[in-house]
Amino acid sequence: MAHEGGCLCGAVRIRIDAEPMAARQCWCRLCQYLGGGSGTVNICFPSEHVVTTGEVRWHDSVADSGNAMKRGFCPTCGTPLFSLAESRSHLTFIRAGALDDPALLGPQAIIWTDAAPAWAHHDPDLPHYPAQFPPVA
Repeated sequence: MAHEGGCLCGAVRIRIDAEPMAARQCWCRLCQYLGGGSGTVNICFPSEHVVTTGEVRWHDSVADSGNAMKRGFCPTCGTPLFSLAESRSHLTFIRAGALDDPALLGPQAIIWTDAAPAWAHHDPDLPHYPAQFPPVA
């Protein structure tokens, strides 16, 4: 089944011809910047099944985990769309809010809870990890 998404203004569209592999809510400091102060929900897909149309602007950074990251944004409206870890380029982590169906897969774990602000609520039914969770295959 195909899944689709895109940015706020419609200039970038995403098509994924695969089912999600995992979903995590991340509270690392960089995700808090991306989420406007909240953590982000990131859904993992095999990169070979992710196709974008429209221009994507990339920002390189180093995550709290030490991983070199490439983060893709719409250059027109600024919507954060997805990220790629240099060490796991076979995976694309798409922001749940960039999907047409953001409820496709809810978080299965919460990571970087030690970096979350004191007011952050963590679902008690999900596993919590103070830092990086073991990587998706």
